[in-house]
Amino acid sequence: MGIVNVTPNSFFDGGRYEAPEAGRQRVVQLLAEGADILDIGGESSKPGAPAVSAVQQLERIGAALTEALAHDAIVSIDTANPSVADEALTRGAHIINDVTCLREPELAASVARHDAYLILSHARCHQSQMAGFSEWPDDAYEDVVEEVRGDLEAARERAVGLGVRAERVWFDPGLGFSKNARQSIELLARLAELVQGATPLVVGTSRKSFINSLHESPPEDRLGGTVAASLWASRAGAAVLRVHDVAALRQALLVDAALFAARREAGDPALGLSGRVGSGAGASGAEPFGAPSFDPPSFDAPSFDPPSFDPPSFDPPSFDPPSFDPPPFGAPPSGAQR
Repeated sequence: MGIVNVTPNSFFDGGRYEAPEAGRQRVVQLLAEGADILDIGGESSKPGAPAVSAVQQLERIGAALTEALAHDAIVSIDTANPSVADEALTRGAHIINDVTCLREPELAASVARHDAYLILSHARCHQSQMAGFSEWPDDAYEDVVEEVRGDLEAARERAVGLGVRAERVWFDPGLGFSKNARQSIELLARLAELVQGATPLVVGTSRKSFINSLHESPPEDRLGGTVAASLWASRAGAAVLRVHDVAALRQALLVDAALFAARREAGDPALGLSGRVGSGAGASGAEPFGAPSFDPPSFDAPSFDPPSFDPPSFDPPSFDPPSFDPPPFGAPPSGAQR
């Protein structure tokens, strides 16, 4: 899923694609890089960002949306505004990506009227209420994975109650939304526990501030951390990776999968009869990690079914941890660029 931010204030690429022609060029670029889905947004979701009116959001996304549909792309609209969702779906968008975990029930009603898809991204407040990047009370969750899963399932129940088909609801753990760096990293580490049942999981690690907590760096220097975190998510069973850098991620996935395939063909003794490294499930009972699946979902626009994601049949190799300790988690240094 390639990110098309047509906003003046997004944390990484704010202002780059705000002009209509720049937005159109961004769409063409991401499709050329191999994006399977385009996620177009006209409202920044960075901490402290103000709400943007429906009229302004529609004005911002219009050119990019038209260009994407002209290329028969699968289009997601990043909005929590029911009016924006309704108009975008009327124009031909396929998915609504809600970063508020359905704080506005009418959003689900809009999705249901168009028999569209809904991504529920976990959050416990509007972005304007977050004090800063990765700033959230450390004691806000007793078990961040269990509570995030519970909140997402409750939001799905509300959406289904308003007419959205259950099989058309996808989950996103919302890294960095109502979470500090430690909580986001724990969610990633235990991602396999969220990949249960048939609900596809969308994961967005792209250039986020939890990377800064491990290696102090501005967003433009976080591609390495993005690739590492995205490969981890893919191995854990994530169905969709939401990224700014589609070409780099697709290349990394191809290399990762080729290495696993070569290891398997060589009859690596660490791969058991099941094709997995070692045996036994994790503490949650979830299957161990496997090789990434990088084949794009097959969608027939505008009416399409979500992909079936079978768990991979083997695990990645075991690597010894590095010999250095990461810096303690917490709020990023004062004044650091995001």
